[in-house]
Amino acid sequence: MTQIVFIISAFVLTYFGVEAFRRWTLRREILDVPNERSSHTVPTPRGGGLVIVLVCLLFYTIYAGFIVHNFSIAYFAGAILIAVISWFDDLKSVPAALRFLVHAIGAALAIYALGYWQKIYLPSAGEIDLGFIGIILTFFWIIWLTNAYNFMDGIDGIAGTQGLTAGIGWLLIGFFFNLEITSFLGGVLALSNLGFLLHNWQPAKIFMGDVGSAFLGYTFAVIPLVAANEMQSGQTRFTAAAALLVWLFVFDTLYTFCRRLLRGEKFWRAHRSHLYQRLVISGYSHRFVTILYGILSSVILAAVLYWLRAGNAPDALPVFLVSAISAGIIILCYSKENS
Repeated sequence: MTQIVFIISAFVLTYFGVEAFRRWTLRREILDVPNERSSHTVPTPRGGGLVIVLVCLLFYTIYAGFIVHNFSIAYFAGAILIAVISWFDDLKSVPAALRFLVHAIGAALAIYALGYWQKIYLPSAGEIDLGFIGIILTFFWIIWLTNAYNFMDGIDGIAGTQGLTAGIGWLLIGFFFNLEITSFLGGVLALSNLGFLLHNWQPAKIFMGDVGSAFLGYTFAVIPLVAANEMQSGQTRFTAAAALLVWLFVFDTLYTFCRRLLRGEKFWRAHRSHLYQRLVISGYSHRFVTILYGILSSVILAAVLYWLRAGNAPDALPVFLVSAISAGIIILCYSKENS
């Protein structure tokens, strides 16, 4: 019952908090002014994700620290660092090297306190021991998703919708496996994203900004480590679930990175080459692309939950096939519009 109160409160507080924050940004003229890389045409308040950060971390501190006494100072500190550097980046551009350093510190804190991937799951092959390389993979996974989530926050509603579906996923995983902190984090993330999404749906009244997207990427990257610590087992399955619950974001960024690399483009420069951006440029509305990504993410979520709930952890090949088909649908939509 306590969890439910917190989760519902996260929605209410975020919804009204974002509206108050939007009015404040208008007075302070903290606006995202359109440029050649933008997907919007009107100056729009930015940084609304700060409310998500404050609500989630406040509720996490109260619940984990004072109610169930399972508070991770490492996750909290890492999330604060990521949010602070991203907020400064929203206000005034921060050098990429400094951002990477802070992201690296956040990843190192999580690994030091919560552990790392010791094994990885591959369909049909089963579990594969990683040894020391697991530390390296976990480190880059956290940094990658922190940035990937930020890269994918480029059209109305897409980042909030992904936060909603992935949050629901961790809420249900935590519920199924009796993981209090995992389910709590998932629920608070889901409902706070829903509260924000009501302001961010096309046409958006406010943007999430780096502060919200980087925080969400970091949190969704670290949550499988939190879940594995709570359960003291099942780390491999939670690692696979973590990647699958944000699969379309991971796929879009990897696909775009590889395509730009093969074309000899300077991949570190800002661009509008992500699949979701190209779909909008091709004529699809923000609403259509966001709903497409949301529906496919929901299908993957259902497949992941079925796999985790099935007895004796059966082979996950069908789940991976569903994920591959979902990615293929995105590519098909892009190819059809650009043929």
